[in-house]
Amino acid sequence: MAGQSRWVLNGTMEPIAIADSLDRFHWEALRALGAPSPDASRLSEAVLKQLLGSDLLELHGDRPAITAKGRRVVACGSPRLWNS
Repeated sequence: MAGQSRWVLNGTMEPIAIADSLDRFHWEALRALGAPSPDASRLSEAVLKQLLGSDLLELHGDRPAITAKGRRVVACGSPRLWNS
């Protein structure tokens, strides 16, 4: 996962721009956490921290959950998911 340490999102970025900047690991985490019964135990801690830092995820107790902003990013990026 080279290059992940450089991965940063600007808080003012539009959902479509954010969607364009995500790699497959970020998409996998967002998709998994957007499911009806999310299981974060198999997801990369580094990816979760990055998504938490960009306001795409939030913590509910000790469990990560997708935010409204995260859902907008997934909705904007959903055509990209068809090819992944």
